[in-house]
Amino acid sequence: MNESPVITPPSWGRDLHLAASFLTRLPWPDPGEVAAGGLAAAMRCFPLVGLGLGLAAGLIAAGLSRLGLPPLPSALLAVLTLALLTGALHEDGLADLADGMGARGGRDQRLAVMRDSRSGAFGVLALVFSVGLRAAALAALPGGWRLTGALMAAAALSRAMIPAVMQLMPPARPDGLGAAAGTPDAGIAATAAGIGLGVAVLGLGLGGALAATVAALLGAGAVTALARRSLGGHTGDVLGAVQQAAEIAILLAAAMVWS
Repeated sequence: MNESPVITPPSWGRDLHLAASFLTRLPWPDPGEVAAGGLAAAMRCFPLVGLGLGLAAGLIAAGLSRLGLPPLPSALLAVLTLALLTGALHEDGLADLADGMGARGGRDQRLAVMRDSRSGAFGVLALVFSVGLRAAALAALPGGWRLTGALMAAAALSRAMIPAVMQLMPPARPDGLGAAAGTPDAGIAATAAGIGLGVAVLGLGLGGALAATVAALLGAGAVTALARRSLGGHTGDVLGAVQQAAEIAILLAAAMVWS
């Protein structure tokens, strides 16, 4: 008599561990071998990891402000905290995509440039504007909870855009990080979006969350449209740029609403 296969039910704890191990440089226990599609399934927890990252950066910025550090240096150190905690994972993707879009030639040439670990002029400029715009937006916000709440919302909601973009576009090439992660199903993307929106409401209030959501969709949508036209799909670098564009847009929206 043949035994029925044992189906392991989804585990939020396992998915959160895998998502945190992938998105951060913190010394988490090794998640071990990841089954095919495991990372795609764990993407429902991406906004939860973002919540923790934003909370950490916000508490540091708020604490420095309480000690008398002016808003701009506090904001820059908050952005630095995010980069250190993530190993600049998303910033690296933004820089690579910018270099690829600035390269002469067609799709294949752009993809080849994006795989080059060296940063060119377009990549450096993209990083300068990413850090500068985020820091300027944070410096314009009131301190305390509103600053921390904005960082929580931006870090969570921007990471909720990643599975949604993977639903909208196929991988641009059969190998690479974007293809290896698998494709999250619609339920995973919807769950991530719901969590990201919930964190945005918690951090920004209902009106602020609405403005942040519109801004995130515009930022992520612009990168998605560019990648679809220029590359025919997504890569790991495209997904990193999606997160960065959405995070920048959310923080700018928060600054507009609260300043």
